[in-house]
Amino acid sequence: MSRKELPRAGLVTAALAGRISNREGAAALRVSPRQFQRLKARFRDSGAAALRHRGRGRLSPRRLPVSTTVRVQALLNGIYQGFNDTHATEKLREIEAIAISRESVRRLRRALGLPAVHRRRPAQHRSRRAREQAAGQLVQLDGSPFDWLEGRGPAMTLLGAIDDATSQVVALHFRPTEDLHGYATVLQQMFTCVGLPVALYGDGLNILVRNDRHWTLDEQLAGTQAPTHIGRMLQELGIGYVQARSPQGKGRVERLWGTLQDRLVSELRLRGVATREAANAFLPTFLSDFNARFARPAASPQAAWRRPPRDLALVLSCRYRRVVARDNTVRLGPRLIQIPRGPHGRSYARRAVEVRELLDGRVIVRADTTVIAVVASPRADFTLGPRRAPGVDRRRSRPQSPSLSSALNHLAAALPRSQAPRHPWRRAYNPHLAERAGYPQRQG
Repeated sequence: MSRKELPRAGLVTAALAGRISNREGAAALRVSPRQFQRLKARFRDSGAAALRHRGRGRLSPRRLPVSTTVRVQALLNGIYQGFNDTHATEKLREIEAIAISRESVRRLRRALGLPAVHRRRPAQHRSRRAREQAAGQLVQLDGSPFDWLEGRGPAMTLLGAIDDATSQVVALHFRPTEDLHGYATVLQQMFTCVGLPVALYGDGLNILVRNDRHWTLDEQLAGTQAPTHIGRMLQELGIGYVQARSPQGKGRVERLWGTLQDRLVSELRLRGVATREAANAFLPTFLSDFNARFARPAASPQAAWRRPPRDLALVLSCRYRRVVARDNTVRLGPRLIQIPRGPHGRSYARRAVEVRELLDGRVIVRADTTVIAVVASPRADFTLGPRRAPGVDRRRSRPQSPSLSSALNHLAAALPRSQAPRHPWRRAYNPHLAERAGYPQRQG
C-alpha cells in the first residue's frame, strides 16, 4: 500500500467495530461517506489487500502506441542524436508531425541508454542584475570560439550581440577568429537591422578597449589614452561602452553561447553545413526562428534604438593621418593611393589628410571634410585590419648620437692593447716634421 492508503485499514476496522461512524471515517480519509461504505464492503470480502487502488498495475489508456515509440526511438538514435530533450521534442512535432511531450522524449531516451546532453546541476545562489527597461538601452557583445561545424569544416568563432531588455539576438556572424572585421560586421548588422543602442556591454578585449600601458606624449598631455578603432566608431556614433570585469557580468550573452552551442550546432548538422559562407547564409533563418521562441517583450514599450547616420559605411572604418607626398600620393600599408587634381589643378602635396579604410575594402581620402580620392576594394574577400594601433607614437624612432665619452670608450676598446714599435703614437716629437706640416712649434 502507499502512504496514502495505509490509514484505511485501521479506520475501516474501527468503523466495523462501531468505535467511529461512517461520516467520521470518511472525513479522516477525505472521501465521501458512500465511498467509505464501499471500502467497508471490500474489506469484509477480501481483507486489507482490497483497500488498494484498483487501477494499480493496469496499462494507461493514454500510453504511446508501440509504433510511435519505435519510430521516436529510431529518430533519437538517428538524425536527432545529440539533440537535447526540448529541442528534439520541437523537431518531432514540427518536422515529423509526432505530438509528444518532452517528458516522454526524456523517458524514451533514457530507455535507449543515451546520456543527457546537459547534466543537471544544483542551482547556485547569485544576485541577478535587473534587465534594462527599454529595448536598445544596453546590448551585450561577445565572441565564442567553438567547433561549430563538428569537424566538417574549418574552426570558426561566432560573434554576436543580444539586447539586454528583450533577449533578442540582434546580430550573429561567423569569423575565423575574433577580429576587428568581425566586430565591425556585427555592428553593421545591428545598426542596419534595429538601430543604434545607447551603450554596449563587453569584455576588455584589445579590439574593443585599450588595455596596454603605452602612452604617447599627446595622450599624456590629454590625460587619457586614444580609443581603439572600434572605440572611435562608437564615439562618433554616440554609443557608450561598459567593460565587464568578469564573465558573470555579461551573463546574458554567456548563456546565449551555451544555448547556441547546443541548438545551432544541431541545426547546422541537420542541414549538412560544412563551410563558413554557408553557415553565415543560414544565420538569418536561424535568428528569425530563435528570436520567435526566446525573445520577450521589454518592460517599457518605448524602445531606445536610434536611426543610424546616412554615412554609416564611412563611420565603420579605420582612420589614419597621413601627409601627401610631393607626387600627390599617400601610402596605406601596401596600397599606394594617387590623389587626383583638385579644383583649378590644385595640388595637395605636403598637406595633412585623413585616410579611411572601409569595411568593404574601399579607401577614402579626406582633406578636412572634403573627399579628395576614392579607391575601390582590392578584392572581394577583403578583411579589415588595423594598419597601426591608435596609441602607437607616429614619430619614428631615430638612433641617438653617442656621447663623446662613449665614443672614446668604444674606440679604445676597438684598438689593440699594445701598439707596434713603429706605430705613429710611439714616435717621438720631431720639430722639423711638425714645421713642415704647418703645426705650431712647442714652447720650451
